Amino acid sequence: MLDTDQLRSFLAIVDTGSFTRAAERVNKTQSAVSMQIRRLEERLGRSLFAKHGRGAPLTDDGGKLVDYAPRMLQIETSPM
Repeated sequence: MLDTDQLRSFLAIVDTGSFTRAAERVNKTQSAVSMQIRRLEERLGRSLFAKHGRGAPLTDDGGKLVDYAPRMLQIETSPM
């Protein structure tokens, strides 16, 4: 199972289009969110965001995770 806190930060970046605005949304520093994403990418062995220019464009793998991350969070927080 993936870390739900990392998934929340990932989705906040996708929603806001910015690591800085995502950090504000999840009440973390920008560097903490960046570290979470770096660890998530290491865990998956895939880059989730393109590393050029401003903004936070998704890679193809990042786009695939967007499809699954909300469901993973829903499963994690659902009572058994």
